[in-house]
Amino acid sequence: MRNISFMLTTSQVRARTKRVTRRLGWRNLKPGDLLCGVEKGMGLKAGEKIVRLAVIRVVSVRFEPLRRMTEDADYGLAECELEGFGDHPALRWPSAFVEFFCGSHRGCTPDTEVTRIEFEYVDDHR
Repeated sequence: MRNISFMLTTSQVRARTKRVTRRLGWRNLKPGDLLCGVEKGMGLKAGEKIVRLAVIRVVSVRFEPLRRMTEDADYGLAECELEGFGDHPALRWPSAFVEFFCGSHRGCTPDTEVTRIEFEYVDDHR
């Protein structure tokens, strides 16, 4: 099973409030694929081990420009909630989320086409 890192959204996965994630790449995913959500998948120091958060099943995959979240306010607000930021003081707003995403992904701009992955939790490992 392939690992998928939730380093920036570990608390949202632990709380099971995150149902959507956006990624650069990941273009070969298909609905039904199982992934192991982990805290951190790369850059582990000597002796560090992968911390598993959840097994997830891909529900849907689509490709869209990141700016779609800011072009349609209702869509953007709903997506921030699905990303697990519904109660976050800043990141519940689409413009702040897009800025956060671009700032944490080198070379990303609002025009970048991202992979939107909707998923469900298939275990109750917390």
